[in-house]
Amino acid sequence: MPKQSSRKIRVLIADQQPLFRQGVRAALSRAADIEVCGDAGTSDELMAAVHNLYPDVILLDITLSRSRQPDLARTIKQLVPSIAVILLSPNPTDEELFQAIRSRVAGYLRRDVLPEELLTIIRRCANGEHPINDVFLARPKVAQQVLEQFQDLSWGKGVEYFVSPLTPRETEILTYMAQGYFNKQIAAILNISEQTIKNHVTSILRKLDANARTQAVITALKRGLITLD
Repeated sequence: MPKQSSRKIRVLIADQQPLFRQGVRAALSRAADIEVCGDAGTSDELMAAVHNLYPDVILLDITLSRSRQPDLARTIKQLVPSIAVILLSPNPTDEELFQAIRSRVAGYLRRDVLPEELLTIIRRCANGEHPINDVFLARPKVAQQVLEQFQDLSWGKGVEYFVSPLTPRETEILTYMAQGYFNKQIAAILNISEQTIKNHVTSILRKLDANARTQAVITALKRGLITLD
């Protein structure tokens, strides 16, 4: 959904191919709630734009992101956490997805994504959502990799000793979340309303001190509250 204000979503396009940047710009220009505030073809141009143009969302070519160490997506999130980064990849893989999660990006899409889907993801990211969670939770192998390699990182660190107990229903819903089901699907399986599922999810996030579904799943897996089996 678009932002509930008159302010447009400022999008920066960062890609090494000028024609691709022009094509994305043309596609986004049709949306009344989005403004392309600039574009960049190199890492230096991108970092200058981050400091000077104040974008809300950056569409970042994964090859460009990897042109510098640490990768540009991670650098941007460290410098300006409020910016939502959407990585675009010609050939998405589980390993890329894992690295994208480590970089704290909000979205991870194919470069040939349809304009309508891209617009939807941009709006969700601008509203503070992390659509990458939908991709992550649908890939249990990646979830297990995250669990194994994030043991000493910030997600869930210290939380395990203060986690409020989940109700049986919340544990059931969280298990479905870990398996990649969306709220609407869980509601159908459990034969309850989608709003009820949303209420349970809100309670789960609060009890696990999590600000996103992915973080809640990781914390629950680390605590042994649920499994991926």
